[in-house]
Amino acid sequence: MMIRRIIENNTGGKKVLIFFLLSTALYLIMLTITIPRVMTFSGGMKILDMMPTGYDAVYVNELFTKLGESGRQAYLYGQIPFDLVYPALYGIGFCLMLAWLLNRMGKLDGHLIYFCLFPVIAGVFDYCENLGIIAMLQAWPDIPANLVTVTNLFSILKSGFTSVYFIVLMVVISTFGVKSISKKKKLK
Repeated sequence: MMIRRIIENNTGGKKVLIFFLLSTALYLIMLTITIPRVMTFSGGMKILDMMPTGYDAVYVNELFTKLGESGRQAYLYGQIPFDLVYPALYGIGFCLMLAWLLNRMGKLDGHLIYFCLFPVIAGVFDYCENLGIIAMLQAWPDIPANLVTVTNLFSILKSGFTSVYFIVLMVVISTFGVKSISKKKKLK
């Protein structure tokens, strides 16, 4: 399978580290600068990107009303541009991170490789979510209800795939750690 070959051919530590550092740096910029800037207009309401369990049309209308014109502009032109780069860095970086760990454990050749695709899938849903948010911001104040419903679904799917991925990653890291410690003890 072509996807398997692409993943297997890109598990070098330098690539993994570069994507991890870039995605983490961009995420930190969003968490500390762009998201708080948008939220200064929201009266404490969370922006849609930060609602893993979803939202409805009432919430979206209340949020966009509280944001006002300046807040909606900050969301559209301040936060969203960063969030149009982040999903690719996150998807690729975390895919390769899990692949690197699985490769080090000799488990990359099995079905576990498919878990490496979860951050890529989450990234695709993140792009879909972002496109929906852009469309809603541009449609304001007449946001179609079906647009909110579909964008909400993308937000939930993004969060779901991200959550499952991190559970798998923690299990793999724990297993990797235990095996490494056991291996060192046997060498003594």
